[in-house]
Amino acid sequence: MTVDVLAHRALGATGWQVTPLCVGTGEIGAIPVYGPPVPEAQAVATARRALAGPLNFVDTSNGYGLSEMRLGLALAEIGGLPEGLLLATKVDPEDGGRFDRPRVRASVEESMGRLGLDYFPLLYLHDPERISFEEAIAPDGPVAALRELVAEGRVGHLGVAGGPVELLRRFVATEIFEVVLTHNRWTLLDRSAGPLLEDCAAAHVAVVNAAPFGGGILAKGPARVTSYAYGPASPGLLSTVAAMHSACARHGVPLASAALQHSLRDALVTSTVVGMSRPERYDAALALAAHPVPDALWPELEALTPEPSEWLA
Repeated sequence: MTVDVLAHRALGATGWQVTPLCVGTGEIGAIPVYGPPVPEAQAVATARRALAGPLNFVDTSNGYGLSEMRLGLALAEIGGLPEGLLLATKVDPEDGGRFDRPRVRASVEESMGRLGLDYFPLLYLHDPERISFEEAIAPDGPVAALRELVAEGRVGHLGVAGGPVELLRRFVATEIFEVVLTHNRWTLLDRSAGPLLEDCAAAHVAVVNAAPFGGGILAKGPARVTSYAYGPASPGLLSTVAAMHSACARHGVPLASAALQHSLRDALVTSTVVGMSRPERYDAALALAAHPVPDALWPELEALTPEPSEWLA
């Protein structure tokens, strides 16, 4: 049974109803982690497609290189944000690493200028592992600045987006954040975000799950991609992906469909972010989400799940 990616879900307690599939725009930002730079014309065309719907959730960040600027060009073309579309961005430290209250306010001004917006309905604290938890929640820290922006009416709701699971759990426990974005830690190959997802469910915090393909290996297979997340995949992971690829092939299912639908069908995940570098990837993602996956395949893939020693922290 496939998931209807156009059937909106409640984004925690924010009041927003979003599609289970979210458009990620990091890849149009021309930053090295996502591979070769995307030409501007292609990037703006991708941004234009992202804003056209029917998916109503788009993700970007101050730190995604040219992503916000290119989205801003597309927004200017169409006269602003379409009604009902949630565009979420993130605050990032300056190049020198400073990530305090003044920097957060500067980050927001930069993002608003690039996007041509004066209000963000959802704003994330991005990769807070770059500073300590204590620094983050200090009176002059980034969390204080985020709360000020909400009080001033410039931001609607706060989220936290990052990697280390235990750190994100600490932020959830503050009861300040309504959305958590986790990446690479809830996939066919990694279940380390399990405790975080349970915390979020108990606290009525929405979970946005990014990188369901683990950086590409679960979309293209181990013959074409030999890395997971942002580093080399271990021999064990490569062997597991090969076995998963074979299992999917026996059932006539693309590995990418299984990887995406593993996240989409999870009741603890509100929306799943898929990065897109060209306009046609939009419809390709919809097709992957709609591809029939027989019930018999899921226990086969579950049995192949790597041991926790292979997971990210």
